[in-house]
Amino acid sequence: MAKDSKQTLGQKIVSKDTLIDKARIWKAEGKKIVFTNGCFDIIHPGHITYLGEAADLGDILVVGLNTDNSVCKLKGENRPINNEFSRTQLIASMFFVDAVVLFSEDTPINLINAVQPDVLVKGGDYNLDNIVGAKETIANGGEVKVLNFLPGYSSTSIIEKIKGSQ
Repeated sequence: MAKDSKQTLGQKIVSKDTLIDKARIWKAEGKKIVFTNGCFDIIHPGHITYLGEAADLGDILVVGLNTDNSVCKLKGENRPINNEFSRTQLIASMFFVDAVVLFSEDTPINLINAVQPDVLVKGGDYNLDNIVGAKETIANGGEVKVLNFLPGYSSTSIIEKIKGSQ
């Protein structure tokens, strides 16, 4: 999928309000918006494969990224390993990502409702019943996809491996 390679990292990392404006423009241009979210703490091949597959489901890939405080609440006091500045830079540097937006709430439901994606994507450990925003996305005429994990990769296993080598 061809992406605009001239978009800078600063243009990709956006506020919720800017994202809403961009989403309106993309929709007016007839572009299919894909939304996914996560912590993306330690980037590994599983993340890259997942995000690349998500991007292939539409024209625009928007990634909602948990803030540091949100990651800490979800994953424990020793997380995130990489702060939100580092994580937004890494995700935005991927050519197939069009926008990255931080969110501090427990779930990305406010972002999902604001963007109204054509496709909502989550990883293989989810099912339709426990995907935040699935009901709303479907009600807006969109679809929900669950992508398979790339076996053998997880941030938690990488952290455990590092701890074991000390």
